[in-house]
Amino acid sequence: MLLIVGTFAIPPENLSAACSVMNQMVQGSRAEDGCEEYVYAEDLFEPGLIHEKELWRDQSALDLHSASGHLAEWRSSWVRFGIGSRNLRVYEVGVPRKT
Repeated sequence: MLLIVGTFAIPPENLSAACSVMNQMVQGSRAEDGCEEYVYAEDLFEPGLIHEKELWRDQSALDLHSASGHLAEWRSSWVRFGIGSRNLRVYEVGVPRKT
């Protein structure tokens, strides 16, 4: 499995306008074969800082996601919404265990 975690920034004044495109991105991603989890969450203490978490079955599922139309539409909106400061990392993970 591949775990992607990180953050990106949206000027707080643009966040509500970006939410519909963000929702399309999340819903489109969650519907993809191989997507186990896809989440955006705004930081409680830093307005406009969005935490992103994705969990993919394997590299081929992530590759298909990277070529998806909803990802292309999301990326094309970044300039319009002032999205910047992206910092995402990909980790290979094993079978989860309960704590």
